[in-house]
Amino acid sequence: MPKIEQIDAFIVDIPTIRGHVLSMTTMRAQSAVIVRLRCSDGSDGIGEGTTIGGLSYCPESPESIVSAIDTYLAPALMGQEANGIAHALALMDRHARGNRIAKSAVEMALWDALGKRLGVSVAQLFGGQIVQDMPVAWTLASGNSDTDIVEAEQMIALRRHNIFKLKIGKRAVREDVAHVGRIKAALGDSASIRVDVNQAWSLADARWGLKGLQDVGCELVEQPVQARFVNAMAELTRSYEIAVMADEALGGPEDALSMASRKAADVFAVKIAQSGGLMRARDVVSIGQAAGIALYGGTMLETAVGTAAALQLFSTVEHLAWGTEFFGPLLLKDDILTTPLTYRDFRVAVPQGAGLGITLDPAKIDFYRRDKARSLHAVAGE
Repeated sequence: MPKIEQIDAFIVDIPTIRGHVLSMTTMRAQSAVIVRLRCSDGSDGIGEGTTIGGLSYCPESPESIVSAIDTYLAPALMGQEANGIAHALALMDRHARGNRIAKSAVEMALWDALGKRLGVSVAQLFGGQIVQDMPVAWTLASGNSDTDIVEAEQMIALRRHNIFKLKIGKRAVREDVAHVGRIKAALGDSASIRVDVNQAWSLADARWGLKGLQDVGCELVEQPVQARFVNAMAELTRSYEIAVMADEALGGPEDALSMASRKAADVFAVKIAQSGGLMRARDVVSIGQAAGIALYGGTMLETAVGTAAALQLFSTVEHLAWGTEFFGPLLLKDDILTTPLTYRDFRVAVPQGAGLGITLDPAKIDFYRRDKARSLHAVAGE
């Protein structure tokens, strides 16, 4: 039985193609933690742990992810059986509370290595692929209506995206609703329009916001209030026809069960990293399915590594009613794979091959590593 022999974690800083405006910060680069895992039989795996905008989004940052892996998770796993992924996850839980993204990065590398050893995809390890590709949304996050309309029209013309999620929440509610309305009016029936508030609204603001968004033709609103306000999410879910999606409120299966039992969402945005890994993300999917809650493949704006893992897992899900937002690699100025993921006809294809089905480009990794002199440090701010 192969043993875990080495786990390395490091940060890559990759600039974005434009400023990505969120309610809490503006991203100008993405800082991703890449994990390389080597086993005693020579097999290896790669994983990724990524957050959005550093500590402004969640309790983990790229720096804390590397620290947790180097100091607690990797030492606990050295010499353990590489095939025993459930056991590895239990060990990581024992040695570190929380730190879901750090654990997810290591677990992802273990699945990749196992798939490579067996000569099968990660999707096969989770029951087998049902779909070859899936719809993929694009986020419009310039904050300027005219700019967003031009960008959306270009995406539709290229047949790359016809589902658009608008990042709102920085401005007054009525200004945000007017911004969304202008974009919906310009694009008409050629596009699906959704919004992500990233927890920025109070309940009172959210009542006005959901009514206004519903009236201008928006189809879905993501996490309008703070994740801890589950009762408010439940009120909004039952009060409006527009779909309410939980995102930051979903920190794994326990949160999913709580949200489902309290009828606090119409849709689950399921993210591998936020769930604590592929196994737990699959549990969140199962809870949503059992409760009749629609599903959406969410992103932490990962590079192609984390995106490939998400594609492998979600290709085993029969019905994603709201599609996915696995566009992370397209937001970056450069790709770190030898063969980029395929985006066409408004969809993204599941990579084929053993494990995650991808290979890192050594030159790109070397260039963007933070501990290399040429690396560009991430910039996030107003």
